[in-house]
Amino acid sequence: MKRPLPWLPLIGFLVLLAVVAAGLFRPADRVVHSQLVGKPLPDFTLQPLIPGRPGLSRATLTGQGPRLLNVFASWCIPCIAEAPQLLRLKAAGVPIDAIAIRDTAVDVRRFLERNGDPYQRIGDDRDSAVQLSLGSSGVPETFLIDGQGRVVRQYVGDIRPDDVDGLIADWKALK
Repeated sequence: MKRPLPWLPLIGFLVLLAVVAAGLFRPADRVVHSQLVGKPLPDFTLQPLIPGRPGLSRATLTGQGPRLLNVFASWCIPCIAEAPQLLRLKAAGVPIDAIAIRDTAVDVRRFLERNGDPYQRIGDDRDSAVQLSLGSSGVPETFLIDGQGRVVRQYVGDIRPDDVDGLIADWKALK
């Protein structure tokens, strides 16, 4: 009678190796998705970042029709790459508001002078509290908000040229 006992460590090692290999070759979804998609925006009020421009609150995003809410920062390299697409969206009539995180008025003003200004309102989220309450994990991120202040979609990362037509169609579908 043969004993299987000497083979158990080898079989255990091969099973462990198979589990590790499967984890290495299966792509992981590393995007943090907001839990607010399909739900109302949290209650918030952000002071204006730039003097003479309005701040941002849940109330200003409610009852105004569908719009985009862009989370950005002047120090964000992908935000610079995204700027031309936001300007295209603005030219197509899409209203865009912004939350500037961990930034200063001087730096944001310079950013807008260099890259264009697609925003109607810019709220100052100095400590990223509103950003985190939205379920945003980084910059840039954009949320499509319907006229009742509900998050319809989340766009993680910078908006690319081939995303613009889809964003316009999504926005028009809510009008």
